[in-house]
Amino acid sequence: MDRINRYFLSHFFSMFGSLFATLFFIMSIVFFIQIARVTSVIEITFLELGKLYLFMLPQILLFTIPISFFIALGLMLFKLSRENETIVLFTLGYSPKKIARFFFVLATLTSLLLLANALVFLPISGQLNKNFIDYKRTNASLTLKAAEFGQRFSDWLVFIEGKHEKDGGDEYEHVVMYATGDATTNERLLLAEQGRITNVQGELVLSLDAGRGYEFSPARIHELVFNEMFLQTYGRGDLSEVVSLVEYWAEAKTNKRRAERISLDILIALFPMATVLFALSFGIVTYRYQKKGIYGGIFLVLFVYFALIMLLNKALPLLSIPLIFGLFLLFSWLYFQRKILRRY
Repeated sequence: MDRINRYFLSHFFSMFGSLFATLFFIMSIVFFIQIARVTSVIEITFLELGKLYLFMLPQILLFTIPISFFIALGLMLFKLSRENETIVLFTLGYSPKKIARFFFVLATLTSLLLLANALVFLPISGQLNKNFIDYKRTNASLTLKAAEFGQRFSDWLVFIEGKHEKDGGDEYEHVVMYATGDATTNERLLLAEQGRITNVQGELVLSLDAGRGYEFSPARIHELVFNEMFLQTYGRGDLSEVVSLVEYWAEAKTNKRRAERISLDILIALFPMATVLFALSFGIVTYRYQKKGIYGGIFLVLFVYFALIMLLNKALPLLSIPLIFGLFLLFSWLYFQRKILRRY
């Protein structure tokens, strides 16, 4: 590697590091919110929270690395162009083709690593994450808080006026439960003096004592008086088997959702290769005359690439991989040739 390539790398990794840290932090918050939704159903310790985060780490990296690579490369070259360093390099005989060749190799290596992540680590971590949540649900005990709105038990919204500990468990006082209606069921309301939750072979059972139930239909209201009522969730008693990678991806032939997933992951992994020439075209400018356009160009490429994934992925799951990747590779080369190679 010559001195100029090392110079480019030092500036690129400096820009990439700051962008990656920012995007990684934002994506981590998004996935922590997803984990928080799980904790509304099951109780987990701090160490188990870290385990769930590690299971989601391959997915976070799959999104943050390609986008950081593309934006960092464009902004790094734009910064060098603003300081007239790229013009000096071209004047000294270092052609844009050499820059394109060097960064295309770097983008290819990045995409290969992302493909390994998408095809190997993502399926394994996804299956482990699903089994971990199923296991916790099987051994879960749901705790309701007094005088707090928005709590759920299965399809029911739950409100309790108070609670106290009895026989090693929580007993709830003055329980109010409401279930919204839909096309097949009516609105329902339950009122009970007392209630308690127990785990019976992986299924949470809510026992209600001394209460009334109401069902609201368009024509009438049905009332039910009960001394004791049991409501339960239907959990999974068995954990799914962690299948081999070959079996996992072979299912894409018959399972459309699996095909859509593999198509999405591969296209995201190939994003650095597909867009590296766009980044070079946006970043290499004559700053005096081309100050604007880089941010709009970066946003447009990101929007079009991921919009095409969303549009074609459902209609042509596996075929969308060569279509989108080939289309972007072709147009990026034509754009690079017209904007850069003809000028410098």
